Amino acid sequence: MGCTGGVGGPVAGAPAHHRQHGFANANPDFGRPPFWTRTTFFIRRMWAATFVPRRLELPPVTGDGVALRANQTEPTVTWIGHATLLIQLAGVNILTDPQWSERASPLSFAGPKRVTSPGVHFEDLPPIHVVVISHDHYDHLDEATVKRLAETHRPRFYVPLGLRSWFADLGITDVVELDWWDSRQERGVTLTCVPVQHWTARSYFEMNRRLWSGWTVAGDNRRLFFGGDTGYYAPYFKEIGERLGPFDLAAISIGAYEPPAIMRLTHTTPEEALQIFADIRGRRFFAMHWGTFDLAEEPLGEPPVRLRAEAERLGLDPSTIWVFNPGETRAW
Repeated sequence: MGCTGGVGGPVAGAPAHHRQHGFANANPDFGRPPFWTRTTFFIRRMWAATFVPRRLELPPVTGDGVALRANQTEPTVTWIGHATLLIQLAGVNILTDPQWSERASPLSFAGPKRVTSPGVHFEDLPPIHVVVISHDHYDHLDEATVKRLAETHRPRFYVPLGLRSWFADLGITDVVELDWWDSRQERGVTLTCVPVQHWTARSYFEMNRRLWSGWTVAGDNRRLFFGGDTGYYAPYFKEIGERLGPFDLAAISIGAYEPPAIMRLTHTTPEEALQIFADIRGRRFFAMHWGTFDLAEEPLGEPPVRLRAEAERLGLDPSTIWVFNPGETRAW
């Protein structure tokens, strides 16, 4: 079940997603693509991203660091790029999956390179109190950025099971490790680790040894859903909506969905992202995980076009579908 190769069988008395040496998805139809399909895709993408990178022209927006640092009360969200959001809520500054590096890769000279710059200069950030990490892939967990944050801001890192030791190896010890459905209070804000359908690995030799997750952030009068990376699996999202929704803002991935043979079970199309939005009972949709790194084979500018078309087909209010340029900030 759930792509269990290499992680062993179920653990007696443990939650269903736990395995003897790692974790698994609940979806019985989840599985890894064939080895040759994965390998040829990886080689093709590494070659393209390194030697024939594509470009995307987005109107430049430089985040207003002065306003961000001055904000102590207003709930706002700023898109830095990809899955990196700055969430300001009740005086708490939270970063999701921080990534300020030029490549989402273990190599400095190869692999997916940025096609758009971070929307806020690292130096312009307000004091960061909390960082949430969804999983260990290089476009979501960047070692250089994590080290820099730890040195300059000393935030508390919230991570899924299995990642605390990775941080400890970097000398970072202010880390809270949670399982799905675990919650913690942090500065008056409640953080909950929630299930999504994905996988983990920093190399071919450690598949699914660490857990993957989404996160919810709840203050006194605002609730946010951050989906990290996920494929569509209705039971997860309907339960999140029932237990923790509705959400004032839902940040959901709309990019990296082609080819389906590789991406179908682990990333959502824009249409599937809007189904998640409905399942969790979201009020405003925040489009993320597009237009930053050249990770897949759809045109770089296609995801928001498909998103808006599907929102129109569904009769959704266009003012509730938020597609930002990097650096843009809005109150929520």
